[in-house]
Amino acid sequence: MKAVVLLSALLSLPVLAAEPTLYGRYEYLQLAELGKTLKAKMDTGAYTASLSARDIQRFKREGEEWVRFRLAADGADDTLYEHRLARISKIKNRADEGDDEPAAADVSKRPVIDLQLCLGHELRTVEVNLADRSSFNYPLLIGAKALREFNAAIDPAKRFTAGKPAC
Repeated sequence: MKAVVLLSALLSLPVLAAEPTLYGRYEYLQLAELGKTLKAKMDTGAYTASLSARDIQRFKREGEEWVRFRLAADGADDTLYEHRLARISKIKNRADEGDDEPAAADVSKRPVIDLQLCLGHELRTVEVNLADRSSFNYPLLIGAKALREFNAAIDPAKRFTAGKPAC
């Protein structure tokens, strides 16, 4: 009888989830497969992650969709990267948030790849869309979906709290 009461008491306790790791608004992330470390903006207002890329071309390899691109970031060389395409995302431009229905021209289609990212000591595979972000200060944007993968919470008053990636 004591075992039943104890089991009932344990089952009624709330499940304790792991506390999120606190990161700053800006962090260094390593793109493990590309061999690069970039400064990233941690943006809870964005849903997906976005990597600054140029010369983006889709192609087929052995019946599968692939994409090739070059990084569009300070210090990036002319290396051409090739990666299997995960999907195509439709991104609504922020300018039309007040509209009920965006016009077709207000939605951009971006290739999405699955990319291993290292933040601090954590390595995760994250969906990343490719877009030319060269006009932005940070070549990598980490959105809410990727932040969940890292079990991250963001303190906008802090910067680079995780230090250099060490995966």
